[in-house]
Amino acid sequence: MRRSMKLAAVVLSGSLGIASLAACGAKSTDNNTGASASGSASGIKVGMAYDIGGRGDQSFNDSAARGLDKAKADLGVQITEAEAKTGEAEADKETRLKTLVTGGFNPIIAVGFVYQGAVEKVAKENPNVKFAIIDSGSSTQPTNVTSLTFSEQEGSYLAGVAAASKSTAKHIGFIGGVQSELIKKFEAGYVAGAKSVTPDIKVETTYLTTPPDFSGFNDPGKGKDAAQGQIDKGADVIYSAAGSSGNGAIEAVFNAKKWAIGVDSDQAAQPALSKYKERILTSMVKNVDTAVFSYIDAFKKGTPITGTKNFDLKEKGVSLATTGGYISDIQAKLDAATTAITSGATKIPTTTG
Repeated sequence: MRRSMKLAAVVLSGSLGIASLAACGAKSTDNNTGASASGSASGIKVGMAYDIGGRGDQSFNDSAARGLDKAKADLGVQITEAEAKTGEAEADKETRLKTLVTGGFNPIIAVGFVYQGAVEKVAKENPNVKFAIIDSGSSTQPTNVTSLTFSEQEGSYLAGVAAASKSTAKHIGFIGGVQSELIKKFEAGYVAGAKSVTPDIKVETTYLTTPPDFSGFNDPGKGKDAAQGQIDKGADVIYSAAGSSGNGAIEAVFNAKKWAIGVDSDQAAQPALSKYKERILTSMVKNVDTAVFSYIDAFKKGTPITGTKNFDLKEKGVSLATTGGYISDIQAKLDAATTAITSGATKIPTTTG
């Protein structure tokens, strides 16, 4: 679900006024809570720039939003939110980040690898502002940028184990939003996990778009069509790593009475997807909320996280959701796979090649 870009109700100082925020597409809200975010005891103002789909996507961005909300509630920080638009230029991302800098927001968190170039440029121009970027890292980014990354392949491996264990057709599917190095990690882990259970299992793979077209993360219609295509070919369990496009895939799977595997958030527990929860086998949860909160908490304590911080299966950075109890009967198998990964006995590939 798309929403317009949002801005928490805060007291803005300096040269950044409501007019300049409106020019960036931001909107004063406060996460729809109706409570004012001004008068924060901490004095820290956190800016968050969401990936395409924004708050309300029931997946990746919503996981980041939960971490931001927790920081506001537990740490007393002020918050501002802004959202990327489908098809926007790189300059739009840079402008969004610069507007947050001008508004005095520090730290600034960019949600998604699509911000890598913009973060590098704006961070170099503003060395006294701390930035974090989720799902991306670069050897050329300045020292005031922290990368918050995840071992998506490890959680996806467990999703593959679950898919192969539940598939009666020995035929499953994977839908990626955008054909990128990040999403290939999901695919690689999923395929490896499935083949660890059923070596000759058939895996359908569909990517919705390729860079620089990132609309594959925000097109439920494409997700639904892709899932239906895989179902028509015989797949009976489909895992989508496609942002809000995955919502359409879940709908198609529900209608066909097959199994869906969600991503990033526990999608069976998301209100907007509740009518489909009986066909959501599990979700590969990427705990972006934990990373966001940890980063803000460390910043507030004066011991900021620097460099690259990776959240893996051992640190509970990724996990499988158990809502609905649909994987209870294979929990022992999943526990054994988890132990093998966390002990280092099983190494998970990050590419399918």
